[in-house]
Amino acid sequence: MSLVINSNSAATASSNYLNANNKLYQKSLGRLSSGFKIQGPSDDAGGLAVSMKMQAALRRTDALVTNIANAVSLLQTQDGAMNSATSIVSRMSELCTLSKDITKGATDVANYDTEFAALSAQLTSLTSAKFNGVDLFGAAATTATVTTSEDGSQSFGITIADLTTAVAGITAMAGTLTGGAIATFTTALENIATKRAQNGAETNRLDFASELLTTNRTNLEAANSRIVDTDIASESTKFARYGILVQSGTAMLGQANQSAQNVLRLLM
Repeated sequence: MSLVINSNSAATASSNYLNANNKLYQKSLGRLSSGFKIQGPSDDAGGLAVSMKMQAALRRTDALVTNIANAVSLLQTQDGAMNSATSIVSRMSELCTLSKDITKGATDVANYDTEFAALSAQLTSLTSAKFNGVDLFGAAATTATVTTSEDGSQSFGITIADLTTAVAGITAMAGTLTGGAIATFTTALENIATKRAQNGAETNRLDFASELLTTNRTNLEAANSRIVDTDIASESTKFARYGILVQSGTAMLGQANQSAQNVLRLLM
């Protein structure tokens, strides 16, 4: 190889290798310090696009789990109100039976009727109960749609029960306790029981929907992690390798720059 002054191809090659390895070293350092494998779109354009969609799906899933939990809370509050209505109707039927006792005088019956009227008012009050401003019961049975999949393709309606009609026969008795028929209370209790069964079925369905979403979220997060998260063990090995190459390249560039000094020996 000839000795020249104006060109130093060895130094140029060493410089190119050093720059390339230093770039890889800096990129590996960024991956280890941030924990993210994709530092920019150029690292994995397709993977970044997929990851962005997955991250959006994860956020929708989290929001949906919250929505379903709130819907379950509404149903539980509704069931609590119906459970209270069951207790009230049972007590009212008891009062109706007690009022028919032949040993009770008009004053006794009037006292029973006072409690009966108060319970009837409370029962009527329950029919207008709300949850965060949302009616728990309607004038007629309606449904409220709950979305159960993050892409919005699946949903079902929970029942806004008609409690007013279910207990209408009883609330109409207020002030006429002695005229009450036990069958009326039995019918009301059966109506409430049917609505509570519907409530329980819908609550169970929402619980299973939430469980599925939680499972899907775990799998989606794992898939996204494989795309964007740094494999620390593997990247640490690369980082050490790039670091050695940078140090070696720096040393060899210095040696290449010194090679031109050999020309001086010929000129002296």
